[in-house]
Amino acid sequence: MTVRALVFDVFGTLVDWRSGIADAFRASGVSGDPEELADAWRARLWPILAEVNSGARPWGNFDELHLVTLTDLLSERGMDLSAQERSRLVGAWHQLNPWPDVRAGLDALRRQRVTAALSNGHLALLVDLARHGDLRFDCLLSTEMWRAYKPAPEAYQTPACLLGVKPGELMLVAAHPADLKGARSAGLRTAFLDRPLEYGPGSPAREDPQADESVGQLHELAERLAS
Repeated sequence: MTVRALVFDVFGTLVDWRSGIADAFRASGVSGDPEELADAWRARLWPILAEVNSGARPWGNFDELHLVTLTDLLSERGMDLSAQERSRLVGAWHQLNPWPDVRAGLDALRRQRVTAALSNGHLALLVDLARHGDLRFDCLLSTEMWRAYKPAPEAYQTPACLLGVKPGELMLVAAHPADLKGARSAGLRTAFLDRPLEYGPGSPAREDPQADESVGQLHELAERLAS
């Protein structure tokens, strides 16, 4: 089945969250290693999203959930930051820089097919990231719109419906095998985009042998799909 549209995971796949959040911790003056704090904060995200999907926690957008996990992280480590400083750290997720290949790669793919961001981040957050990074899509899709975080099946099936394509005509591009596995379970095609520095130098190697495509740059994906 021909791929008619592409949806892109955002955090880690298109934008370098770790460097931006580490810089924000560094500027906050809080004690501790900024990169380690960024990793520890990010690691709390998937468990809290699972709580929302299961109904154990009420719906919250990324700003709300990031504030909860940041507060828990600081409390467990005996650190204290003002409400204003915590808000500034949460806001740092709105100002993350894209990986070097992203702007040109997205433009090349958009000339071929419909392109959309598909993120657990809420819509206002995605708008800020797209504007900050000058990232061009045909549309922005947030799981906030149907209130089911990835990897819930509807997080992948609903975008296909909204874009007017069959699940098998939609390809998720992501750097995270768990995200790609969820998409395949929902009937989507998948492309693994390797981001070996997502967790800094020495990041654990990742691969997804079941992906339809595996590439290291977005322009490589554009070339393969064009052929």
